[in-house]
Amino acid sequence: MKKIILASSSPRRKELLELIKIPFTVHPSKAEEVIEKDASPEDVVEQLAMIKAKEVSSYYQDGIIIGGDTIVVYNDVILGKPKDEEEAFSMLKMLQGNVHQVYSGVALVDAKTGKSLAAHQVTNVYMSSLTDDEINLYIKTKEPMDKAGSYGIQGYGALFIEKIEGDYFNVVGLPLSLLKTLFEKFGINIMKGILHPKSKV
Repeated sequence: MKKIILASSSPRRKELLELIKIPFTVHPSKAEEVIEKDASPEDVVEQLAMIKAKEVSSYYQDGIIIGGDTIVVYNDVILGKPKDEEEAFSMLKMLQGNVHQVYSGVALVDAKTGKSLAAHQVTNVYMSSLTDDEINLYIKTKEPMDKAGSYGIQGYGALFIEKIEGDYFNVVGLPLSLLKTLFEKFGINIMKGILHPKSKV
């Protein structure tokens, strides 16, 4: 199968690729994440995913590079990772008892041909009402500190999520069905890579 490189240091994205058992290597992007001013949430995640994928593609002569980016949006406010515990508290205080959106962008770049594609997925997430004590206890777990929106649905944060509308894996950080669709647009059937990892796709 064509070499696949994940341009991310996110343990969640790594775990999701491991879940579907396709062979890949990890090469975190060091690109400066600069986006257009007043960009929409979907443009933000697609642009950042592409920036990461293209930066990593410069190190390879062949292979498909996967870039990803995830943000949380509430009332048109984009929430990234908190810079400290105070900001984490502020984000969770804002999200508790409300519905917000999670956007994840996925980009693929063929290092050999330069072909590139990006797309995004959005999921509505309903968070239960939380007391200040609950928020502070959650922050003490340290889980919020490296998560967009200051929570992780795949960890302790699952205790606070009443329901979602859309792709669960999108909230974790890598919408796998969208990834499959993008690979197909590159003429690659990743199921063949799963069943025959040493075969040419």
